[in-house]
This record gives sequence, C-alpha cells and structure tokens, in this order.
Amino acid sequence: MPSAAAPRPGTEEIPVEVVSDEEMAFIDAALAAAAAAAAAGARPLLSSAARRTAAPLSCAAYSAAGSAGGDIEDSPLPRRSLLARFRERRALAVTDITATEWCEKQMEFVLEHGKPERTEAMKAGSDRHAQLEQEVVERVDVAIRSVEELWAVKFMNFIIGTNQLMFEGITRELPVIGVVEGSWMIGIIDEIRMPMDSISSQPILVDTKTRVRPTFPSEAQKRNGRLQLMCYKHLWDTLIAKKFPAENFFSYFDLDPNYLLSDDIKQYISSLGFSAKTFEDVLNYFNVTCQALPLSQELLLLRYELQADHSLLEEYQFTYDSRWFKDQIQEVLNFWQGSREPKFATEEERWKCSFCKFASKCPMIASMSRC
Repeated sequence: MPSAAAPRPGTEEIPVEVVSDEEMAFIDAALAAAAAAAAAGARPLLSSAARRTAAPLSCAAYSAAGSAGGDIEDSPLPRRSLLARFRERRALAVTDITATEWCEKQMEFVLEHGKPERTEAMKAGSDRHAQLEQEVVERVDVAIRSVEELWAVKFMNFIIGTNQLMFEGITRELPVIGVVEGSWMIGIIDEIRMPMDSISSQPILVDTKTRVRPTFPSEAQKRNGRLQLMCYKHLWDTLIAKKFPAENFFSYFDLDPNYLLSDDIKQYISSLGFSAKTFEDVLNYFNVTCQALPLSQELLLLRYELQADHSLLEEYQFTYDSRWFKDQIQEVLNFWQGSREPKFATEEERWKCSFCKFASKCPMIASMSRC
C-alpha cells in the first residue's frame, strides 16, 4: 500500500514520499493502480477520443526510412523512439537524464534488457537516503485507488514539504514536476535548506552522494551530479515562476480533473489542514503554494559522504549555468527522441566500462578486443 505524509510527534506536519526514492517507481505504481482499477471495472481515465487528442509533447521517431527516391514498399518501417517506446504518457525522470549523460549506450541497454541487480553499494546509498529522510518525515499507509489519487498525494507532499521548509528551514525528498525543453520531467529533490543568515531568503538545493572508498569523486561524477541538481533547480524555479500547465498535464497523463477523491484520501488531506473533494481542488492548492515560494539560489551544493560511517568527504558548491544545462538536456533528448544513435563513453571515461554490467554485450568493448 502506498505511503504518504504524517506528522512526527512534537513536530510540524511534514511530508513523505508516496513510494520509494526512485522517481520512476511512482509512475510504475500509478500504472499498476490504473490497471487494477480497470480490472475491477472502475471508471476509465479518459475516453478513447480524448486519448487521441492528447498528443505527447515529445514523441519523435528514429529516422530509419529509406531514400526519398525509393518505393515506399522498399522502405523499412521507422523505428519508434525510446521516448515513445518506454516513456509514452509518462514523464522522464531526472535519473533518466543523469543515467543517459553517464553513458547513452548503457541507458539503451537498461531500457531494452532491464536494470541489472542492484549492488551492495547502491543498496547502502538508498538506505542512507532513507535514513536522512526519516530524520524529518515519517511514512504512513494511505489507500490509493487511482492515478489521480497518487498524483493528489504527491502534490500534498509537495505542499507540506514546502511548508516545512519555510517554517523549519529544511525539507527532504521533495517531489517536483514540470516541462523541460518540451518534455515532461519528474524528480525528487534530496534536500532543500533555507539559509541560516538573513542575507538571502532563497533556499539552496542539496544532494548527498555516498562513496564506498574515502576518495574524492572524479570530474565525470561531479559533472553528473551538477546536471542532476540543475534539473532540480530548473523544475523548482519553473514551478515558482511560471503557471503550471494544468490542461497539458491532464491530457498528457490521461487524468480527470473532476475525479472525486475517495473518503480515505479526503480524510488524509483533511488531517493536513486542507479540504478537497476533487483532484482539481488539490492541484489548485498546489498552484497557490507554488506562487508563494521564492526562487532557489544560483549556488547548488553536492555533498559526498563515506558509506561506512557517514563522515563528510567533500562539499562541492557550484553555480547554475542555464546555457550549459540547456545544451545538456537537448543532447539527452536527442538520444531519447531518436534523432541519433546512442553514444558510447568517451575515451577519457572508458573506466566507466569496468563498472558496467552490460560490458560483455557492448559493441564498443567487442571492437576494442578485436584490435
């Protein structure tokens, strides 16, 4: 059963994630809930006519057709893009973006063959994030019956999390969503802090990474972390500075704004101090909350901890670079939209291949072994 926000004894009411820390787990749970609802004879999310009119924002296909002069019968069918095949009616996760930047070929392998088994180091990193989350939030079970209710709880978690930020100076595991370069994207901000001094009233976004060995991260790892935090800043600032594209949101994700919330969800929302009957009521609270929040700082913070004892190895501050960020996102989207074939790790970063579970299947490794 999905979990949602609950107050900790002696503290303000604070949010917790609907599902795990993995961004895509939320969407997977939503699809499972929709399938279960359909199997039980529940109301369809949208009519087939509405689905036909709700065209995805980004759904390009691979350019695999033959030459213009050939017969159409001789031309192979165009290969659908990875975005259309694996994220249709779903948002790209920030982790999709960073995994693609790390190695596009590895990302393609993951999509085609599934994620490899998680390593002990990966499990330890997830456990550490869960521990940090539990310092400020507590999970409770909430019965959720539809995709609309999953999103409703997600929006309420954002509302309560930002209230905690403004009143207590910190929040963790905050969900954000928005459109980036024409594609829907979701993410979960690791940590947001309000500055302790009175110089700035803008929050700073923080992400904590754990390391197995007491060594400093490589430039490739830092670059990947910079991209992740810049994604979060872009999503946060867009929510604050621009009107949330509600109609596009409803149509793209096949959601009914007039969906009547269940008694369990209404009771949960009421326990947080709000009153809502429909999904759109919750979205209206979300919009009002966004309009009252400040933009985030230009400075972003990456923290690196040792897994063994959580000691701090390094704190790395850097400045948001809008031009660099846009170039990186466009490059990643070119891959997802099928504008080109996936790239391999550069020669300078081939060390990544020694950690890749798909190395034995990689054509680049095969070609190198023949040389």
